[in-house]
Formats: sequence, structure tokens, C-alpha cells
Amino acid sequence: MSRLDGKTALITGAGRGLGEGVARSMAAQGAGVMLIARDDAAVQAVAREIVASGGKAEAMACDVSDLAAVERAVAATRQKLGGLDILVNNAGVIEPIAELASSDPKAWARNIEINLIGAYYVVRAVIEGMLKAGGGTIVNVSSGAAYRPLEGWSAYCSGKAGLAMMTRAIALETQGKGIRIFGFSPGTIDTEMQVKIRASGMNMISQIPRGNLAPVEHAVRGLLYLCDPAADDLIGQDASTRDEAFRKRAGLPV
Repeated sequence: MSRLDGKTALITGAGRGLGEGVARSMAAQGAGVMLIARDDAAVQAVAREIVASGGKAEAMACDVSDLAAVERAVAATRQKLGGLDILVNNAGVIEPIAELASSDPKAWARNIEINLIGAYYVVRAVIEGMLKAGGGTIVNVSSGAAYRPLEGWSAYCSGKAGLAMMTRAIALETQGKGIRIFGFSPGTIDTEMQVKIRASGMNMISQIPRGNLAPVEHAVRGLLYLCDPAADDLIGQDASTRDEAFRKRAGLPV
């Protein structure tokens, strides 16, 4: 029996990159997965491939910055898959990449709407049901940018810093109530976001050659480790694939 047999997971930003990888891996380990993203065609395609491989998956379009859409997605997850045990809060954007003085105010605010407020909306929509059910696991995808400022990334750094503090606040509020909540920093992995970062030429991250980026699979394995009771001592913290001790625990190469 796989460790996720009988579990149900909602994964945001699941049409590509880390979200797609997590959805595929969770399904392979026996979980029913709901994939959501703004790109309906992308999540539907991934869900079809999971089902064709023998997994259990559903998909729907959802902009996490739209609370009503989020609530519909959560309700659909419970209705179609029979519950909701795990939330992977992965949806996020890097734009605008620009110095603050020349940044587009609407784009800056949009970043916060997705990366922080959107993450709040999804947690808010799932947590009451998890509490009533006796518990659940929430993984908020964080970043080293939550703790280290980078030029051109003022919106992204601010949003991820807020998300890190929100994770800690939720852990405090739900202590002893069965909620396993974590932040997870996947490191610099080979995704479409990194293509945009390299194209910007802004700050040191844009100078990392693609060949030096970590494979998405490493981040997937690290994130899935947090869904196991072995990670209970990390509840309320940000786990990072850059941390050697965490990599060893998660079975990643060091």
C-alpha cells in the first residue's frame, strides 16, 4: 500500500512545473488529486494523463485571487474526490521583475494578490473542513526570497515573506488541532519561472545557467516528505531543499 492511498489532495498552480510534478507523484502514490490553475487546458491535460496511467484526478480552472472561484474548487474537490486531506499551495508568479521605482503598480499589486492573498484564500477555504475532520496537511510553497531581498523582486520577496509569516501564524492558531502546516522552499529548480528570470537579466538568480538548476523531481520529493508523519517535528517551519539536514531526511542527494 502506498503512503498516500485513500488521501485527497488539492494542488494549486498544477498545470506545469512543481505543481504538475507533485500532482503526478501524489497520484502515483495512491492519492486522489484535484488540479487547479488559471490555465484550464493545461490542468485538464495533466489530469487526463494521470487518469490514463491509472490514477485518480480531477481538474478545473481557478484563479486563486478570486475567493468565490477558490471556494467552488474546494467544494468540487470534496464532492468529486470524497474529501480533502492535503493542500499544496503552489500557485505563484514572479512578475513584475523591475526596480520598485519603475515598477507597474497594478502588476506589483497583482503579484501580492496571487502569491499572498490567493494563498490565504485557499487556506481559508480548506481549513474549517480540515479542523472538523480532525486534521489535514497544508504545504505553502515558499522561497529563499522570503528571507533574502533581491533587486527587481520587491513584490515577490514581499509576498513570500508574508506567506512565511502566515504559515507560522496558522501553526500557532491550530496547535494541537491536527493541522500539519509547513512552508517549503524548493530552491532554484528548472521551471518556466526560471526562464522568465533568466530573460530579465535582473539580480544574481538570473545569471544561474540552466544546467545548474535542480530538477523539479528533487523538489517534488522534498515536498512529499512533508506529507509524511516523519516530518511532524517541522510543523510551522519552512523546510528548504538547500538545507543539507532536510535533504538527508527527504532522501535527496547531498
